[in-house]
Amino acid sequence: MPFQIIRADITKIQVEAIVNAANESLLGGSGVDGAIHRAAGPGLLEECRGLKGCRTGEAKITGGYRLPAKYVIHTVGPVYEGGGAREEELLRSCYRQSLELARAHGIGSIAFPLVSSGAYGYPKDQAIRTALSVFSEFLMSCEMDIFLVVYDKTAYTLSEKLFHSVKAYIDESLVVEKSLDYQKERLISLAKLGPLEEPKAVYQAAGDLDTVVSTLESTFSQRLFELIDQKGREDVEIYKRANVDRKLFSKIKCNPDYKPGKATALALAIALELSLEETIDLIGRAGYALSRSRKFDRIIEYFITRGQYDIFLINNALFDFDQPQLGV
Repeated sequence: MPFQIIRADITKIQVEAIVNAANESLLGGSGVDGAIHRAAGPGLLEECRGLKGCRTGEAKITGGYRLPAKYVIHTVGPVYEGGGAREEELLRSCYRQSLELARAHGIGSIAFPLVSSGAYGYPKDQAIRTALSVFSEFLMSCEMDIFLVVYDKTAYTLSEKLFHSVKAYIDESLVVEKSLDYQKERLISLAKLGPLEEPKAVYQAAGDLDTVVSTLESTFSQRLFELIDQKGREDVEIYKRANVDRKLFSKIKCNPDYKPGKATALALAIALELSLEETIDLIGRAGYALSRSRKFDRIIEYFITRGQYDIFLINNALFDFDQPQLGV
């Protein structure tokens, strides 16, 4: 998965580079900055002294010293002053410059904290939106594994409006699932099957087993690439929009019978901007369904039915509701 939100201690992440939310002196401070300096040891401070500081919105790179990461990329986020002092522009620059430094040094995996969202006061939902936007743009043109690392859940949330909207949709769905009307509909549907002998009669009327097998519909892989062609999309656009690794996408393409995980199947449906009916058909070819009683499935349905296909935003919501993210 090229992008993933994880809950962890950034000083212990096994990646090639971690990003430090530093101050302009680069000589250490509180929060993430202090934790990284303590974990890296005095060698990091010594190298930082030679960098002569860093301006807000810019980034500089050092070694990782005692950290698991080979490099530390230091970036200085803006102090939030209400939104009218170029804060978003500067914050976007922090992420972009850090990523460009990583690309220039051949770094294949990088972990970010949520820059400026602590002592600098940047509203967390806005900080998240900015980070996800930059990551999404960058990954369309570069192969890199990016992690957004949060230490605890209080440090990372959806916007309040979106959170409550998704929650209301889930809660409503679960009530419907358990209602008498819904159970009645299921009983009526089952009753239409008739006696147990009837399915056997239907099968016999359909012909022998060879005939049945020969009339199978296209597989998940076959249907996926039919849809890509129909929509006039390029393969690279689809796997990047799906947050799916290129090697995994190649396996799906090269093997018509390959069965991806459900999160991957749904991610590809999202990338193609399929309707709910089209999504159900596509993932059904891999043996999956959307259940009204599963929180994960209902969150996916919430976004599809509203025509919202930003996989980074969807993963944002899945993370906030403690669900697996798309693209695995």
